[in-house]
Amino acid sequence: MKLRAATARRKPVADLVAEGDHGTLKRSLGLGQLTMLSIGATLGSGIFVVLGEAVPVAGPAVVLSFVLAGVTALFSALSYAELAGMIPLSGSSYSYAYATLGELVAWVCGWCLVLEYGVSVASVAVGWGQYLNELLRLAFGFAIPDALSQPPGSGGVVNVPAILVVLLAMVLLLSGAKESARANAVMVVVKIGTLVLFCVIAFSAVRARNFTPFLPLGLAGLSAGGAKLFFSYIGFDAASTAGEEAKNPQRDLPRAILLSLGIVTVLYCLVAVAAVGALPWQEFDGQEAALSHVLSVVSDNPFWAGLLAVGAIVAISSVVLTVLYGQTRILFAMSRDGLVPASLSKVDARTGSPRINTLVVSGFVAVLAAFIPLGKLADATSIGTLFAFGLVNVAVLILRRRQPERARSFRVPLAPVTPVLGVLCCAYMMLSLDGATWVVFGAWMVLGLLIYFGYGIRRSRLA
Repeated sequence: MKLRAATARRKPVADLVAEGDHGTLKRSLGLGQLTMLSIGATLGSGIFVVLGEAVPVAGPAVVLSFVLAGVTALFSALSYAELAGMIPLSGSSYSYAYATLGELVAWVCGWCLVLEYGVSVASVAVGWGQYLNELLRLAFGFAIPDALSQPPGSGGVVNVPAILVVLLAMVLLLSGAKESARANAVMVVVKIGTLVLFCVIAFSAVRARNFTPFLPLGLAGLSAGGAKLFFSYIGFDAASTAGEEAKNPQRDLPRAILLSLGIVTVLYCLVAVAAVGALPWQEFDGQEAALSHVLSVVSDNPFWAGLLAVGAIVAISSVVLTVLYGQTRILFAMSRDGLVPASLSKVDARTGSPRINTLVVSGFVAVLAAFIPLGKLADATSIGTLFAFGLVNVAVLILRRRQPERARSFRVPLAPVTPVLGVLCCAYMMLSLDGATWVVFGAWMVLGLLIYFGYGIRRSRLA
């Protein structure tokens, strides 16, 4: 009974809000910076790299796969918006679960977020190296040898470019949240401009015959493509991890989450239509730098493909920076609660950033990026994220029932229908992933439970 009581203990919402109001992080981010942070964390490898893996699975219907993944993300985004305005903390869905579902579920959610953020940073870092090689081939006629640009299992020994981009992001994060947000805003403008340029060129080569048959692999291919492309929407919740650094979190966090998701979804659908319309879907197989390959085929001038590669490098750098930021803030919240070592919540007095936390997370991510292939990383990230998103929808339902009178700056429309649909969509997308991904997820959960029962349950501040 003692064990059961320990795992079910919850942190009152009022205590969570008080922690955020009297926290050690600096409040320096406005609506524009929060929206850019969310777009920066979302718009990257999903469209520049993972599109090349999804088209062979879904065919031209990859456009609808983006819509399916986007609708799934929207249900969870609405729940995130309500809870972010209500509980503006760095812990994001981990903190929401702590207030509603108890410490054990909160730990599991936080552990899934470690998988989501840490592994997704590693995967986009892998994509960064692929576009760097594409640029080197187009501009100088050579590329970094596979031994130094690919992980084991993909023909290489160690992915040096992936390590490099993680370390560059680490240096920016150590300088402080405000400085990192400024650098991210510039990179977001560059990558949106790059995708608009791609659409302008690719639409000039669109042929109606490339859309037939629209569903060559059936509805199963459509849903499998959606499960792969859900990775493309991971990151909109990054704004919620800035809850303690937002100037007006109750007003700005919900707006930033929904605004960023809308902008990203429109861009994704436009790019997908342009890509599969300009090039037969069968020709995407094996293309890691998919968009650059499309421009190489449809344009006689290699300049455009090279320019897109430059934009992709900037875009993916932005994702590495912002998602790495989110990971450090999740661990900051877990450390403050005592579930992981206290050193991870120590804040540097000059920069206002958790220095030790940033160094540890960056080292972990750099090792993953150096030695694990992109496809495995992307699928593992998706399943961890879907699980965490499902818990956020459940948290909304519980808080609506337990504390209906608590002030909410945003309310999920059509509740409880919308959060229930969010849970069902997340479950459906998880079941669309392959068995190997489930094995990895199960092993990750077992490791997390061993750490919790061996360390966290005794060291928790609520113990």
